[in-house]
Amino acid sequence: MSPRIEVERGDITEVEVDAVVNAANSSLLGGGGVDGAIHRRGGPAILRECRELRAGRYPDGLPTGQAVATTAGDLPARWVIHTVGPVHAKREDRSHLLASAYRESLRVADELGARSVAFPAISAGIYGWPLPDAARIAVETVRDADTAVEHVRFVLFNDEALEAFRGVAGT
Repeated sequence: MSPRIEVERGDITEVEVDAVVNAANSSLLGGGGVDGAIHRRGGPAILRECRELRAGRYPDGLPTGQAVATTAGDLPARWVIHTVGPVHAKREDRSHLLASAYRESLRVADELGARSVAFPAISAGIYGWPLPDAARIAVETVRDADTAVEHVRFVLFNDEALEAFRGVAGT
């Protein structure tokens, strides 16, 4: 059964869910946009676990389309699921990698036992993915996922993203 999908404008660092998805860069060490906001608001515990992941399982960084979880530190969520979305490229179709970022995040959520998950618009910021296509891939992937997650919230940073996701989600 597909998770119930909600679309809202807001600050993903303030959402009360089991897991918040971080649109991370492969270093896992923080950055700009959603990634920087999650690291700043979540505090040093998130960075500490990310450094441990880099020292162990992911010495070369987290591959694009993959996901891994850490504590949520000071965030209202229990966990942060870090995923690396692809940079948009006009000459190469990387849609499968964007879909994988959502699918793998839900797989990790299932492993954690998370029932509610908040997603940003992965790759639709600095990575340049056109919003209408990013929204379509996100919503279709979540709807089609084989997951025990019951509730997915797309928490979006501006009105343009909100409208793109609402248009696809039908909310």
